[in-house]
Amino acid sequence: MRYANSLSGALALGLAFSFTVIAADGSGAVAQDRTPQIAAPAAAAEPELLPLDPAYAADPAPLESPAHPAVSAQSLAQLVAAQPAGDLPRELECLAGAIYFEAKSETLDGQLAVGRVIVNRARSGRFPASYCGVVFQRAQFSFVRGKAMPAVSHGSRAWRTAVAVARIAHEGSWQSAAEGALYFHAARVSPAWNLTRIARVDSHIFYR
Repeated sequence: MRYANSLSGALALGLAFSFTVIAADGSGAVAQDRTPQIAAPAAAAEPELLPLDPAYAADPAPLESPAHPAVSAQSLAQLVAAQPAGDLPRELECLAGAIYFEAKSETLDGQLAVGRVIVNRARSGRFPASYCGVVFQRAQFSFVRGKAMPAVSHGSRAWRTAVAVARIAHEGSWQSAAEGALYFHAARVSPAWNLTRIARVDSHIFYR
């Protein structure tokens, strides 16, 4: 059984640094001509970040999923399968969309690592304080075009998985191999980033 770590603190990086996160799939670019279904919220009306589950906030290393206390988290796949279906709050839809476009072809560990970067950014005090704000921040995620995400096939297995992983990333109910990361890029490129490398998970390299 794995345990979740507490989120990392704010980074000692200058405000002048701005890095573009590079998508691994290229799926967002392919779908750019389709009608977008997830548009960025107006800047003046950015929603507040959803709170952590109280059980996780009180104990950053829960033994079980806070949303499903009866389900033992013996594997990430089991925890994904145990997530509820149904409508998502706007913030979790933004988080799931980023996981979908950045990492839908990755393993569950890879998808979770990407999701945790967005959660970490929203809670860091150095980025917009909501998942939608982080995802739609200018020049950060290459799949975002015109302040909107490309169309998503909401009936697909890949989307359902991204939704489940988004819930887990938000709750902090499973430890990512890249805990504490605020940045990542595709392993096929080598940007000159003066950052601390944390881990490589699938085709992404993560930093703080």
